[in-house]
Amino acid sequence: MEHENIVIRRGTRSGLPIIVAVHSTALGQAIGGCRIAHYPHWRDGLTDALRLSVAMSDKAALAGLPNGGGKTVVALPPGHVLDPAERRDLLHDVGDVIASLDGAYATGPDVGTGPDDMVTIAERTPYAFCRPVSAGGSGDSSVHTAAGVLAALRAVCAERFGSPELGGRSFAVLGLGRVGTHVLRLLAQEKTAHEKAAQLRTAHEKTAKRKAILYAADVDESRRVHAENATWVTPQECLTADVDVLIPSALGGLLTPSTVPHLRCAAIAGPANNQLDEPATADLLRDRGILWAPDLVVSAGGIIHATAVELHHETSEQAGARVEAIAGTLTEILRTTGSTPLEAARTKAQAVREKARRETHRRRDQRAA
Repeated sequence: MEHENIVIRRGTRSGLPIIVAVHSTALGQAIGGCRIAHYPHWRDGLTDALRLSVAMSDKAALAGLPNGGGKTVVALPPGHVLDPAERRDLLHDVGDVIASLDGAYATGPDVGTGPDDMVTIAERTPYAFCRPVSAGGSGDSSVHTAAGVLAALRAVCAERFGSPELGGRSFAVLGLGRVGTHVLRLLAQEKTAHEKAAQLRTAHEKTAKRKAILYAADVDESRRVHAENATWVTPQECLTADVDVLIPSALGGLLTPSTVPHLRCAAIAGPANNQLDEPATADLLRDRGILWAPDLVVSAGGIIHATAVELHHETSEQAGARVEAIAGTLTEILRTTGSTPLEAARTKAQAVREKARRETHRRRDQRAA
């Protein structure tokens, strides 16, 4: 078994299955989000927890965090809707399970949870982060996740197009949740700055350089209100848009053998987790000449900032510098020869964990001697 610890418990208050998968603590306390989602069967939630906790271990290692990876999944039956009292009971059950691990694992927001939920979990255990600032936490992590995405986009554009400048490039943002909306806003600001600078150039240069285009889409039509600075298209049109960079910002599994042949982008970099349906799809992207930035690196900004501030007590400036360092990490991975970016990222993460394990064993041997 690859994981260090897997806890599956029926909540004493809610009666719902709560799964906590701790993949690795080689680098330190395991961290990972708390996902509350519907599954056909609770075992499907277990599969998700196992997969996502491994990804979290890799993400933490690549981000240079002194943490391992874990995941909490609450598997709701299809159609089950929690009322406020049931949700509070469930979150208290989650807190009790995490408390039973004696600090080996701490959780934060994920699909189906937010900063306020972390406050409720923290009523049962101190190992909950990304709480609101008013509750002593670091606040909404989506802002910092988006900042990390921008750092990653600069690295991708530098590698693919020879310049980290974003304002004159074309992007398609697929998914306007909290992170996707922030990313779109930041890109719109880059576009505006580019256009203002272009006004200072000659008419010929302005025509030659004016390529800034923004597309946006979401399955939820109500989120169109967040796309006032972009051209709203359908999710399928967004996925296959003829742009420089596609930015997946919704749920994973988007890139598959059936979707990759229809892509018209030059590169892909976004915060959506688990974008590839399977590792082999990374080869399909490479064969098509599409530069794909591993989401393990691109999406790490929020977790980097939150854990640096709340768990490791760094200043906001120190945490911000860690987020910006995503660009350097990604550049190293993209320039690794002889493998896909996914293989390069996983190899690097495994090497970081293995080095930590060897150092731990060395210190134990010294104490035993």
